[in-house]
Amino acid sequence: MKKYSALTLIVALAIGLSQIALAQGGKEAKAAKGSSEANKLAREGAEALKSNDFDKAVDLLRKASNLDHKYTPDLAIAYERRGYALAKNQQFQDAVEDYSEAIKIKSNEPRIYEERAYAEMKIYAYDKALEDYAELIKLKPKEVRYYDFRAYIYEAKEDNQNSMAETEKALQIDPNNQEAKERKQRLERKQAEKMPTPPPNTPAPKKSPPAKKKP
Repeated sequence: MKKYSALTLIVALAIGLSQIALAQGGKEAKAAKGSSEANKLAREGAEALKSNDFDKAVDLLRKASNLDHKYTPDLAIAYERRGYALAKNQQFQDAVEDYSEAIKIKSNEPRIYEERAYAEMKIYAYDKALEDYAELIKLKPKEVRYYDFRAYIYEAKEDNQNSMAETEKALQIDPNNQEAKERKQRLERKQAEKMPTPPPNTPAPKKSPPAKKKP
């Protein structure tokens, strides 16, 4: 009886192990197939990108990255390239959307923030552009151009106080920054023009003569 029990246990174990192996093999085969398909889509996407067929490239690389995440950096490049082409064609809102998709993937790439901020300024989305330059300053705090752009935007918004603050920051980094020096002079003139006109220097009124005494 014990012999049969042990034999049954061994057979059951062998069946269980073979089922696990089959399942594992199936998963590996499925993964290999997915990887092969992702590789094919990524190759086709790269070819579309080379020929400047940006819509096709984005579509193919999106599918490839869904199958294998290692292709997401290539998708970011496709979004950025399409965004640049859209901006060049004056389609700034669409460009902003593509740059935003690229930033979701590559959030530490200064160039994409710069390109998006440029497109945002073109559609007068000044607050969004200010946010992008703030992010850029976190990434590259010594880049004087970012402070210059923030100063320019604030001046365009007629916020002279913040424009002057950003201008001063730019001059701290580069005291010979001609653009910042000229802006500072311009802002100082604007500030002077807003000051109230002082009253003219008139002589103090004479005292009234004493009243004559009645006789």
